[in-house]
This record gives sequence, structure tokens and C-alpha cells, in this order.
Amino acid sequence: MTAFSVVIPAYNEEAGIAAVVEAVRAAAPGCEVIVVDDGSADGTASAAAAAGATVCRHPANAGYGRSLMDGIRLAANEVVVIADGDGSYPVERIPDLVAKLEEGFDMAVGARQGTQQYDSVLKAPARLLFKFLVEFTVGARIPDINSGLRCFRKSEVLPYFPDLCQGFSFTTTLTLIYKLTGKFVAYLPIEYRRRVGTSKIRIVRDTLRTLQYIVEVIVTYNPLKLFLLLCTPLGLLALAAAIAAVAARQPALWVASSICVAAGFLLFGLGLVAYQVRR
Repeated sequence: MTAFSVVIPAYNEEAGIAAVVEAVRAAAPGCEVIVVDDGSADGTASAAAAAGATVCRHPANAGYGRSLMDGIRLAANEVVVIADGDGSYPVERIPDLVAKLEEGFDMAVGARQGTQQYDSVLKAPARLLFKFLVEFTVGARIPDINSGLRCFRKSEVLPYFPDLCQGFSFTTTLTLIYKLTGKFVAYLPIEYRRRVGTSKIRIVRDTLRTLQYIVEVIVTYNPLKLFLLLCTPLGLLALAAAIAAVAARQPALWVASSICVAAGFLLFGLGLVAYQVRR
């Protein structure tokens, strides 16, 4: 099998990191395992090192995406696998993901099954929103937009680092960029387990940050889709106002309908300009 490196970001994961490292080494003996300790206040670094991982330490918490980027830069192999340090992903499936790259895919993703990934009722609406935005932009169904178990080639992902989120949205924006640039992505169904320890996601802050990065990626790689999405409500309002004008015989509603149509054309025109600038 192709040689590969496994990068695991970890923040206060002392309780589970050793088991994850040992499971990776058991599934793929001889692979390089890099744990990026993102400013942990507990014994995450020492536990990872004792389990046989190479440890990179941040002096302060810098974020999930930043940890992955630093680990990917350190990886000695061209093929890189990323996994979480909380034990929620079945790392024994890593060889299956790497095998997909050997078949010619640019990225292989472990697509989580069931509802365990929605471990909080507060997270579910945000994830469904992001899924809709990503699928609408790429024009295709995506089984799992933000799975943290995936593999890719180092040389292909490095050029995208300036556009990738340094927080929890790293995987979402990576999925979006790969799809928008025409790369081949394989999805393998995987079991998703209850994590060890507590989640580090802050709902409001990380939701807003994810939305920001998704919009930035869409504007950079496919701006027409974003402007089309913004024009759709205006078109629906114009139609509703026109129907109401006919039904209620209110000429003033035709003015409202015309304004919505004009605003829609202006927005779409801006989208065309953004598309030409991008090219």
C-alpha cells in the first residue's frame, strides 16, 4: 500500500488520544502518525508521544483547521489522512480510504451514518444549512460535507490553504473547493461513535465563522451560484406581488413587483461581473 501520514489535531484530548494513536498504528503499522497538540492544558501531548506519535505543539489554541494545516506541512508522505483525537471515527477504515486514492480519486471521505453526528439539537440546523449551501453550489448531493476522517494528496491541498478555514470549517471548505475545482471525491460509509470527552465547538461563534468561509469560497470559485441564490427570494417576491396585484386589483403592487425584478437583475449583473473578475 502507498505510504501515508496520519494527522490528528487534539485539544485537551488526554482521555482518548492514546487509544486513537494505538488504533491507527494497529490498522496501518509503519505509517507516520502526527498529533498536533493545539495548546492543550492537560496531558494530551505526553499521552500521544507515549503511544508512539510524533507530537507538534502549539503554544496556544489556534484552531482545528490551523492544527491540520501545520500537521499536513510536517507530513513526510505525499498521501495524508486526517482523523480526530476523540475516538469518534473508526480509524481502522483508514486503509480503505487510502485504497480509493490508489484507484485514482483525489480525496476519499468517510461518510458518517446514522444520527450520532448530530449530537446536539443546536448543531443540526446549522449543519443542514451548510449542507444545503454546499450542495446547491456544486449542484450535486454530498453524503457528508464535514467528516473529519478523509485522505488526500499533500501537493494538491497545499495550494488551497489560503482559502481554507483555520477553525472547525476546514473540512467543509475543503469539500467545497475540491468539488468546485472538478476533483474526484469518493465517499465510504463509516460508523460514527460517541466521542470521548466533550465537544470543543462553540455553536454561535463557529456557525458564523463557517458561514463566512463558505460564502468566501463560493465567491472565489463560483460566484454566480451565490448571486443566483440571493436573486431567488427577489424573484419569488416579485411573483407574489404580481399575483396579489391581479387578485386585489392594487396597481401599487405592480410597482413593488417591478422593484423586486429590477433588484434581481442588478444582483445577477453583479454576479456576472464577479464571475468575469474571478476568471
